[in-house]
Amino acid sequence: MLISDAAAFGQAIRQRRKELHYTQSFLSDFTGFSVSFISDLENGKSTAELGKAIHLANTLGLDCSLTARGKK
Repeated sequence: MLISDAAAFGQAIRQRRKELHYTQSFLSDFTGFSVSFISDLENGKSTAELGKAIHLANTLGLDCSLTARGKK
């Protein structure tokens, strides 16, 4: 999935969380992040902390990478 903004990142997080049948509450307990942070992230809040967002993605089994446009 191409991530071009905070909304797309949040959508990917929500989709993966639901694939794993995790609730926001379960994920909050597991990671120590607040439910409101997870909700804000999933709703595309652009001020979410980058480090926490990447950690959450990794916890859900998602890898984050940056690739120059036009390169594979």
